[in-house]
Amino acid sequence: MKSTTLLSLFLILAFFKVTHSVAQNPSTREMDRINWMEFSEFVPEKITTVLLPTGTLEPHGVINNGADNTAPFAMANELADQLNALISPPLNYGMTGSLANYPGAFEISEEAYSLFIRDILKGLAKNQFKNIIILNGHGGGQTAVLQKVAAQVANELGVRTLVINWWSYASDVTLEVFKEDGGHAGLNETAYIQAIDSTLVQQERYTPNQATAYPKDKSWSAVPFPSAIGLYQQGQGYPNFDQAQADEYFQKVNAKVLKLIQDTIAKWDLAGL
Repeated sequence: MKSTTLLSLFLILAFFKVTHSVAQNPSTREMDRINWMEFSEFVPEKITTVLLPTGTLEPHGVINNGADNTAPFAMANELADQLNALISPPLNYGMTGSLANYPGAFEISEEAYSLFIRDILKGLAKNQFKNIIILNGHGGGQTAVLQKVAAQVANELGVRTLVINWWSYASDVTLEVFKEDGGHAGLNETAYIQAIDSTLVQQERYTPNQATAYPKDKSWSAVPFPSAIGLYQQGQGYPNFDQAQADEYFQKVNAKVLKLIQDTIAKWDLAGL
């Protein structure tokens, strides 16, 4: 009898331990996959941070048109557990700019984009996220709009926002891994996508003459830009399709971005903001 009682107690404790551990993490980190009741159990009591991937659709050399969406969404999935964050559905349409006339590209006006991103950020704040981290995959005028609107929403609603252009912030990682600079759809961005999903890289379509270096000091301007690969430095940044380097780059970029987010949140908390 005594052994039976002990066994029953052990099973009850084991069951409690399992159910308790499950309750510490949501069933999914993606907001469009979580149930509303489960969402309310975690936000804001257990989860106060949300990751919002933003990008656009435009040509990227021999990688996918949606590379600016693929990269930040994959990054969000890599970082969400470590940040105890949820992932907002990505904003996959953006302010494309000089590549808007290429096949498959989309261009959203600044006015429409500003209003839409503002309402998204306000919606995330309404859902009681304290830390709104924008992982941006597309630069140009879109960066300025994101920074401006994020700052306005932060000040108006008392939330904390951080906008990160991953390729720019990790430029030192590009030099560390590849020993040279990168570019739009160049060595660095192609490698990051290759690490995520090599089937999105059509190496057989690549030739070096598909790349053009960006002009220095605005010495010339062409619309559409003449190449789907734009190099930051003349003679540097051509894709090399090295899988080992791609995997190394992916991990090091993610680690650098993770530390920035962790440090920023910790300093917000320290300041009592």
